[in-house]
Amino acid sequence: MSNLIVHGGTPLRGRIIPSANKNAVLPVLCATLLTGEPLRLHGVPDITDVRKILDIFRTLGSEVRMDHESGTLELHHRATTFDAALHRLPEEMRSSIMLVPPLLARFGVARLEDNVKGCTLGVREIDPHVEVFQRFGGQVERTEGSLLMYAPGRLTPTDHWLDYASVTTTENFVLCAAAAGGTSTLTNAASEPHVQEFCRFMAMIGVRIEGMGTSRLTVHGGGTLGGGEFRFDEDFHEITTFLALGAITGGDVVVRNSAPGNFPLIDRTFAKFGVQIEHADGWSRAIRSGPLKVQTPFTSNVLTKVEAAPWPYFPVDLLPIFIALGVRAQGNAMFWNKVYDGALGWTGELSKFGAHVFSSDPHRLITFGGHALTPAVVESPYIIRVAIALFMVAASIEGKSEIRNATPIRRAHPRFVENLRSLGVQVEWTSEE
Repeated sequence: MSNLIVHGGTPLRGRIIPSANKNAVLPVLCATLLTGEPLRLHGVPDITDVRKILDIFRTLGSEVRMDHESGTLELHHRATTFDAALHRLPEEMRSSIMLVPPLLARFGVARLEDNVKGCTLGVREIDPHVEVFQRFGGQVERTEGSLLMYAPGRLTPTDHWLDYASVTTTENFVLCAAAAGGTSTLTNAASEPHVQEFCRFMAMIGVRIEGMGTSRLTVHGGGTLGGGEFRFDEDFHEITTFLALGAITGGDVVVRNSAPGNFPLIDRTFAKFGVQIEHADGWSRAIRSGPLKVQTPFTSNVLTKVEAAPWPYFPVDLLPIFIALGVRAQGNAMFWNKVYDGALGWTGELSKFGAHVFSSDPHRLITFGGHALTPAVVESPYIIRVAIALFMVAASIEGKSEIRNATPIRRAHPRFVENLRSLGVQVEWTSEE
């Protein structure tokens, strides 16, 4: 277990170059198994989930050369093998389920641990993935401790309409469709920036995809896939995180951002708390004049709201970041998580700082901001940006605070502490057995 110790109250100042989005990197890594040609990926972050997938590649006989300093990864899966009796896909990592389609395509079989999970965000069902595999002609059997999936022959194309716009299920559909001999169409597809980035990689290796960035994808599969070079964009989650850290501490943080086209709704959400975002020449900056203050809506008898749902709504993963801003801002705001049940259970920890937060139901809460806060020791659940949100509040309060169980930050943000120190924050990791 790793904890973060922070001496807060210092305005953050400086420039940050964010890492790539793990939610783009991990599906791309899984997709590389579809081709036996050499690949070079740039901007691969040194995070635990990446290391786990690279370890499984090495176990399967793939050639892996990773330069963690430069973020350059070279992969060649020409000698890869898979034996369902010997090999198991990585445990405790949601993205491991995206290794199934390329294994089915190349070896006709895959075995997955029967406890696939990611962050603690309520129930994360596997049924939508099983349905996708079955629609492409795969078969799924539950064995003791694992799920065995196999395809008697080549995957067959299909049309499918998702119950909801799931990111990982969309990516699994595209992976299956790329291997199937023909045209497949997915309706109600997820369209987040990381899904678009994943689709751009698939196009680079030779998969023709129509509708990228929309809720309807048409995939022309079955062709020979090649290799090449691919460079990841900066993670819009991490860009937003450092902009918010600058804003909540009253500092001046400038963040590299090569895709500002993803930010209009995020920018407007910052504005609800009195923070203006400026994009210029590939960089983004949060500008705060005076204290954080919740802006009164034109319809003045309703609360200012932040409603999070699948893209192009406000991203649900960023909701904790803005809850932290709401706690520190003068005024009241409502936050609505329309995706995960149980994702707001952590907000009781904010009361340890002296924050006033009211949970309306499992999906909505109200912050009553502007109260004086004091340093505290708080416990984070296993949710990446909740740990960061608790850190944000601590960083804005003068004195020493501790974020316990902050380990999930390492899953998404390499060099997080080093970046913070470069901005002037006194922060360190501590470990406990």
